[in-house]
Amino acid sequence: MGIAIGAGVVVLLLIWVIVTYNALVRRRNKVEEAWSGIDVQLQRRADLVPNLVDTVAAYKVHEEEVLTRVAEARSQLVSAEGPRANGVADDILEASLKSLFAVVEAYPELKASENFLALQRELSDLEEEISFARRYYNALVEKLNSAIQVIPTVLIARPMGFSEAEYFKAEAADRAVPNVSLGGAA
Repeated sequence: MGIAIGAGVVVLLLIWVIVTYNALVRRRNKVEEAWSGIDVQLQRRADLVPNLVDTVAAYKVHEEEVLTRVAEARSQLVSAEGPRANGVADDILEASLKSLFAVVEAYPELKASENFLALQRELSDLEEEISFARRYYNALVEKLNSAIQVIPTVLIARPMGFSEAEYFKAEAADRAVPNVSLGGAA
């Protein structure tokens, strides 16, 4: 009788380990899939940047410094790997795009250009999609990290090689209060 109870406990423990391991694998896969979604959106934005730069460059050549910074920031974003590096590169690109749009304010004919307006709308839509993807990814990271850190799951997670995922954080540039001027071009 004692052997049957011991065997039953071992079987239940084994079932719990298998179910817990599979749940952790599913959570890790969801995090990876969500990161892929962010990566796709960041790449779409990086692909849009050359069109914006070309459109602005066609109007004014002497704004080359701003255009160069945008191109360099795009290059950094394209070559970045992982949530932390992508977050930093994304912040740099976002700041350089803000500079680009500040330059655009000085050229009413550019602001009225259909091509530029379409690109600006597309960029705005992408920003919204990136924001949604970031929230979704971070929610999945929180679930995975919590599952890995709590008892008794931690007893399986650590030995089986599970580790916490990185959040895709908004850096200081994302949290800064924007400077809005209603008095015309700065």
